[in-house]
Amino acid sequence: MIPLLAFSAWSGTGKTTLLQQVIWLLCERGVRPGLIKHTHHDMDIDTPGKDSYLLRKAGAAQTLVASQKRWALMTETPEDEVLDLRFLVSRMDASTLDIVLVEGFKHESIPKILLFRQGAGYSESALEIDEFVLAVASDVPLEVNVPLIDLNQPEEVVRFVMAWIEKQKF
Repeated sequence: MIPLLAFSAWSGTGKTTLLQQVIWLLCERGVRPGLIKHTHHDMDIDTPGKDSYLLRKAGAAQTLVASQKRWALMTETPEDEVLDLRFLVSRMDASTLDIVLVEGFKHESIPKILLFRQGAGYSESALEIDEFVLAVASDVPLEVNVPLIDLNQPEEVVRFVMAWIEKQKF
């Protein structure tokens, strides 16, 4: 099983910005990260009017679009009420990954780093630290019973992630 590590926070905290930096820094260190991003929006990665879009809209339950540089599998899931993170991870090629980073899915029972940004519209009392929270990344000092990482220092976050990955090997 590929190690999963979620970055969870409220909207506007900077999850995507931090993950961009973390992914780049992990790659620089030779770590091969995958990513699963949760969105609450009705998203579509296909382009209206293109052949793949027209064929998918005609009723194909799965559509795989491929080129020499990348491929994407789109699966229609209208009857699924809840996203199954474990199923989504199982669709990834474990042979090409060292870790799967997860953006969102804050209620999943997986290891996670919580993000807290002062001024994002939430108070620190709203932090939900449970047994799956490995650390909190914050831009202000907080009294928490897990390691506190500087949210504005992606290198510090990556050092924590790298140490955690090493522990998963044993």
